[in-house]
Amino acid sequence: MARRLSKGSWLLLLGVLLVVIDQVIKVLVKTHMTLGEHFPVLGNWFQILFVENKGMAFGMAFGGVVGKYILTLFRIVLFGALCWWISSLIKRGNVPTGVLVGLTLITAGAFGNIVDCLFYGLVFTESTYDTVATLGSYAPFMQGKVVDMFYFPLWTWPDWVPGLGGHIFFEPVFNFADSCVTCGAIYLILFHWKFFAKE
Repeated sequence: MARRLSKGSWLLLLGVLLVVIDQVIKVLVKTHMTLGEHFPVLGNWFQILFVENKGMAFGMAFGGVVGKYILTLFRIVLFGALCWWISSLIKRGNVPTGVLVGLTLITAGAFGNIVDCLFYGLVFTESTYDTVATLGSYAPFMQGKVVDMFYFPLWTWPDWVPGLGGHIFFEPVFNFADSCVTCGAIYLILFHWKFFAKE
């Protein structure tokens, strides 16, 4: 009879699967679309829109080149800390599986964006509004841009709404890795806050 995978092993497989899905989507977008190119998936309210960002999630930036190095190092340290935390929780044996899954989602998402920052500048040519990226190089190690593509312009606020009139309800463009981090965090907050309150 085949031996069952340990909890740590299947969490690792889940994390690897999520990172692979993230990277496949990003590489397909990066090598088949020009910057700003888009197409509808479900009407106008869900689109694939290719953009890149130099900094944090949802297109936020942070302190130029030096800030990029600091942000990437911070991501690496955070990733290592999350891996250590998950490993220590597994060893305890009495931690709810949902907590481990939620933390794995966050960890996989963090790693997915780390890959972009570390290697995309070394592996691909620069994407432009006229050309699709190919194999090559556009930036040094740790200075790659993060590929984003999911866009949900659900609705535009009416002009009479103060401060929001004429703006799209949800403007950020994000990627699968961002989704993993966000979904993992929301899931833990909604369903496992008591565990973290005790911790």
